[in-house]
Amino acid sequence: MSAKLVVVGGGRMGEALVGGLLAGGWDIAELCVVEKLAERRRVLVERLPGLRVESAPPDAEGVVLAVKPVDVAASCQAVADAGCARVLSIAAGVTLATLEEALGAQSNRLPVIRAMPNTPALVGAGAAAVAGGTWAEDADMSWAEGILASVGTVVRVPEAQLDAVTGLSGSGPAYVFLVAEALIDAGVLVGLPHEVSHGLAVQTLLGAARLLGESGETPSALRGAVTSPGGTTAAGLRALEARGLRSALVEAVVAATERSRQLGTAGATAP
Repeated sequence: MSAKLVVVGGGRMGEALVGGLLAGGWDIAELCVVEKLAERRRVLVERLPGLRVESAPPDAEGVVLAVKPVDVAASCQAVADAGCARVLSIAAGVTLATLEEALGAQSNRLPVIRAMPNTPALVGAGAAAVAGGTWAEDADMSWAEGILASVGTVVRVPEAQLDAVTGLSGSGPAYVFLVAEALIDAGVLVGLPHEVSHGLAVQTLLGAARLLGESGETPSALRGAVTSPGGTTAAGLRALEARGLRSALVEAVVAATERSRQLGTAGATAP
């Protein structure tokens, strides 16, 4: 029996996508998850009653490849054998050329789209970029964007920019988590209980991100608004600049981008 959308890979990201689509109004009967691990299939059925979960892909209008890079070749072969109209891959570091070859896309001009999402998609707050393959038309790109928009925001870029996307938003959550760890530790150092420091640091990051996203102001303007001459924030910012925080973050994005290029050339990458 065919399906409207098949998600190959029932891990955390695959489950998050299905959850986002259901929250966005998709009928659970339109979806199918393909998962090779029997225990994981059992968990998915328990968590999402009514969801069709299979061990092999059926014929489908569309397929999302949400598998590890090492499983891409076998998954592409299974999808190609079953038949599908178009494919969106969120397998890290696997190029469009590799995907198209593995899917035999040239024989039937199969539209293939490659995406780089990030882990906040697990809570519906992801940031993703998509790039289209040889036969992907605007309607195919819009289809892929609609799926990823169910768990966050989406931008369209050339494939050559996906390494930079990996360096910024793909790896970016880890940079923020490191900042959160440091803020929590600092709060404890200056006398706060750990639970209090944790709560204040997390809410500060959440609130600052929301203010930045909703105010329409630039980061520089918002920083200036909270920085009084000779005040506490100015003292803290002076210490951060002295320690090179700004340049360290820039170097982190550059290093992650370069590493993504290296691993992509080797055939696999991991944010």
